[in-house]
Formats: sequence, C-alpha cells, structure tokens
Amino acid sequence: MKPFGTLVDAVTGRTVPNIGPEENRQAVERLLLGEKGYRREEIAVDHPIEVTVQGVPYRSHLHLLVRVEGRAALAVICVAGSVVSWERMAVAAARLAAETIVPLAVVSDGRTALVVDAATGGRIGEGLEAIPSRAQWQARFAAAPPARLDPGRREREALVFRSYDSDRVNVPPPTGKP
Repeated sequence: MKPFGTLVDAVTGRTVPNIGPEENRQAVERLLLGEKGYRREEIAVDHPIEVTVQGVPYRSHLHLLVRVEGRAALAVICVAGSVVSWERMAVAAARLAAETIVPLAVVSDGRTALVVDAATGGRIGEGLEAIPSRAQWQARFAAAPPARLDPGRREREALVFRSYDSDRVNVPPPTGKP
C-alpha cells in the first residue's frame, strides 16, 4: 500500500491518514466550526451506520453527523470528486443515520456543496453558503417535528447507501465493515 501523509482532525484533534476525501472533510469541519458556528461537541466524526440489506448486516459510517441541542441536524458526506454524483448517497445516509430522518443531507468536496431536504429529496441549495449556520438551522428547522422514515423504505435506502458506500475508493474500510 502506498504511504500517505497525515492530518490533524479539526473536530477531534486526532491524527488521521490523508486518504481520499480527508482534506475536503477537514475543510468542511473548519467551515462548520468557524463560519457556521457549530460546536465541536455537536459534530460526530465517522458516525456509525448499521443497516441490513437482504438479511445481511452492513456496517459503515457517515463522515459527519451534526446535532443541535441533541437533535440530528446535518448528515454530511465528503467526497473527492463530483458532489452531484454522491447526492443520492447523502440523502440515503441522512435517512438512516439517526432514529428520525436527519433534516438536511449535505455532500461537499470542501469547495462547494449540495444541501438537500432529506425527507423529500428536494435540493435546497448549492454552494458552501447553502449550508445553514447553527443559528439559521435553529430558526428554520428546530421547531419542525422530526420526520420518520416509512419502515417499508428503510431497506431500499439501505440498499442505496450500501451500493454507493461500497464504491468509495482510496479510503480505508470503516471499522467493523465486513
């Protein structure tokens, strides 16, 4: 395996391998912590996602899960290529990552982003400016009742997530991934 450099994770302070979209994830983390006003303790790095597809367990992770006042707010997928190509995976991840649908799915390469309403699949905005700040999220989404995924859709969303997730390249397999 080719040796890779390392980076210090902006949220956790841990040293991480600079593989795949890691530099892009660090740019998104710095944006969330700085300009967008989220707190370190609100951002889970490599949040586990466990699903079952056709009776077979599949374990992976979501790059970032942001919670505001204990409620899941943003599900973030960081990529090294086209953000549009990963939009559907981000929506599936937002539908699977918490007990209720995470309101916003974000896919970013660190320079731009797509923000999608995870319940409807409708695009909310493009560009880093479309990612709401903590205050904007609270004003717009905090009072809305959490949406729940129809149980019949869970396995279909799990299939979408697994299909995209298994195609990620130049990344180490997540802990516990078969």
